[in-house]
Amino acid sequence: MRTPYNFIAGQSVERLTALCDGVFAVAMTLLVLDLRVPTTEAVEQLIKTTHQNKEYALLSQLAPLGFRFIPYMMSFLTLGVFWVAQQTHLNHLIVRSNRHLTWIHIGFLLAVTLIPFSTGLLAEFMAYRIALVVYWFNLFLIGVALFGSWHCAMWAGLMRKDVDPAVLYSNRRRNLIAQAFYAFGALLCIFSTYVSIAFIFLVQLYFVIAPPLDPLWQRIAPRLHPTDQSGPSRSEHMADY
Repeated sequence: MRTPYNFIAGQSVERLTALCDGVFAVAMTLLVLDLRVPTTEAVEQLIKTTHQNKEYALLSQLAPLGFRFIPYMMSFLTLGVFWVAQQTHLNHLIVRSNRHLTWIHIGFLLAVTLIPFSTGLLAEFMAYRIALVVYWFNLFLIGVALFGSWHCAMWAGLMRKDVDPAVLYSNRRRNLIAQAFYAFGALLCIFSTYVSIAFIFLVQLYFVIAPPLDPLWQRIAPRLHPTDQSGPSRSEHMADY
């Protein structure tokens, strides 16, 4: 009996993971190519025309790279955050893949490979809103593809049976919160693209560091909701539910 091709195609999670690792590695490497080393001719010409010290002349050529380094760091962190999210999905939450899920992840990789382009555009035109919007739209496409892969895996019954539903909910919630922050950061370009860039960079740092907020909330909550000595505390009320 002949097995339909679409039924057996794209089932290997290991091959999909290997492809994703390779694409992410190349995309991360391409980012650094936008940080161009100053040419010897440019430094020597600056020394001849301004009679500056050679060390100072080289430093003055390196200084403009500082502005290009900011989008580079943003995008490197972005790729790191999305790689961790995707690997968590592929390695720990799904038991196998199928043709539809594989193509969704390939679409995800398509958006990933655009990051070096959108980063270069933003580095070259940091004061232009269009460059910022293009960069944000690239992040949006990656987030949509990742979100779609989660739902495809759940609808197709590809998730591991022992995965806690709370884990799936928290991952979807994390994706939505991240996209909301990115969208808000993009809207800030109405006032200043530099404010947008700074905000998005802080969002990336937050997801990289992932500070535990529960202990902080446990310290702040009693001050916001002091316990009423004449009645049950707020925590006791919450325990009733």
